[in-house]
Amino acid sequence: MRNHTLLAAGLVALANPALAGAAGFSLENTELVLTLSTLIFILVLLYLGVPKIIAKMLDARSEAIRTEIDEARALQEEAKTVLASYERKRKEVAEHSKAIVAQAKAEAETVAEQAKADLKVTIARRLAAAEDQIKSAQNAAVREVKDKAVAVAVAAAGDVIAKSMAAKDANDLIEAAIKDVGAKLH
Repeated sequence: MRNHTLLAAGLVALANPALAGAAGFSLENTELVLTLSTLIFILVLLYLGVPKIIAKMLDARSEAIRTEIDEARALQEEAKTVLASYERKRKEVAEHSKAIVAQAKAEAETVAEQAKADLKVTIARRLAAAEDQIKSAQNAAVREVKDKAVAVAVAAAGDVIAKSMAAKDANDLIEAAIKDVGAKLH
């Protein structure tokens, strides 16, 4: 490769118009000096391997850029994964909250139905208690009426017997009636 480069540089130098018409080499010819110094400079750069160094630097820079691009892509993929994870979690939370609301509504309806049922049972118990009180009051009133009727009957019987019987027979009848009434009441 080095030989090719030298050959190319020589051909460039020979193709230079300053050298084409010149019969000899003179340092006063500025074009010749400039061409030779440029040629020497290029040869020194080639000898020192500057193009390889520049190529290595460019390769290193391109590799660094490629690495940064790969890291950026990796970060982008990670960000997409995290975003998808958060979206999935958000959907799960939304579904969970909907389930909680639905469960709360169902529980509220159940509690309301239970409260209605409890209220019906309480009303039925109170109605039964009121009916029992009414029956008890009726029975007490009937007993009171019967007791008064018995007392009136006993008094009337006592008056009738007292008027129609002798004192001793009357006392015997009163005692028998009292025993009879006592047995009927109990």
